[in-house]
Amino acid sequence: MVSFGTQYSFGVFFKPILNEFGWTRAETSGPYSLSMIVYGVLCIVAGRLSDRFGPRLVVTLSGLIAGAGYLLMSQISSLWQLYIFFGIMAAAGTSTYVPLASTLTRWFGKRRGLVNGIAVSGVGLGIAILPPIATNLITSYGWRTALLIVGGALLASIMITAQFLRSEPDKGEPTKADNGKVESKSPPSDEGFTMQKAIRTRQLWIICIPFFFSGFFFQSAMVHIVPHVTDLGISAITSASVMTVIGVIGTTGRISMGYISDRIGNKAMLIISFALVSVSFWELLIAKELWMLYLFAVLFGFFSGIGVLVSPVAAEYFGLQSLGVISGIVTFAWAIGGAIGPTAAGNIFDVSNSYFTAFTLSAILSLIAVIILLQLKPTHH
Repeated sequence: MVSFGTQYSFGVFFKPILNEFGWTRAETSGPYSLSMIVYGVLCIVAGRLSDRFGPRLVVTLSGLIAGAGYLLMSQISSLWQLYIFFGIMAAAGTSTYVPLASTLTRWFGKRRGLVNGIAVSGVGLGIAILPPIATNLITSYGWRTALLIVGGALLASIMITAQFLRSEPDKGEPTKADNGKVESKSPPSDEGFTMQKAIRTRQLWIICIPFFFSGFFFQSAMVHIVPHVTDLGISAITSASVMTVIGVIGTTGRISMGYISDRIGNKAMLIISFALVSVSFWELLIAKELWMLYLFAVLFGFFSGIGVLVSPVAAEYFGLQSLGVISGIVTFAWAIGGAIGPTAAGNIFDVSNSYFTAFTLSAILSLIAVIILLQLKPTHH
């Protein structure tokens, strides 16, 4: 909730920073794109380290570095500083996603989708809560003080909660089913593919490409939806409410997607999600009034949180042996898409003075992802 909610508050800091320094939208989007690349790399590193040392140490260090990044970001005077403090340091906070998701998947043999959905609903909750709080802080105290408050809260909350993490059940210890009863002995963590073997499979790349597209359209929307709505003549606080709807609906969506995927399968859930995200972008292209923007927020918010399926998909197709690092590879693909998307959308706006082409591209990529996922076949351990 805290790490992703803070990251996705970048959209509400976007125009205040833009107005103070006079940078272009593409330049101001650049640090966000860099943060996605760094996030992707750190997810692989964090997954690998979590496989070896457990999540407590990894998440603690990530919270420390990210919190320091936001605190330093409040003092920037040049563009390069924004690249360092937000683009590199703050990205460490969101890299906690892989250690946390893979830890849950190790603890629960059944209902992995639901369990991850409950945890990852924190992303939606963060989007719902933190951007409006940040907007009000900016309005009351200015963007620099707002960053000090947000950064301090992130540093303290992540480092404290990390101390309660436990890597996995002891060998042979019963894991818990969703009804609270013991379900089975804990699944052996040495079963499945090694990272080297997984990389050589066709299935890993069929999974990675749609996640790349997801990163592109998700991060483009999260950075540019508030500027887009304000460009339509809607106030900054009301525009931030569109992000709130995305977050609130996303909370429900992530839990629901996890629950449904346990019943219809991860592949089917991914295909449905990509198809309906495409519908949401086609609707956004014609949205001029607030109720139409809220409709986009509902559709997009509910079905765009496919990150909830990263760890369950990795476990289903590749087992638990290298779950952290394989989940990190899939997340890296998502992050590279997320790095390209916001800057591409910013460049498109700078050239055309419109987001129309960027949103059209997002709709098309979602449909291509559906076609690719239809080719996904089971692996053989």
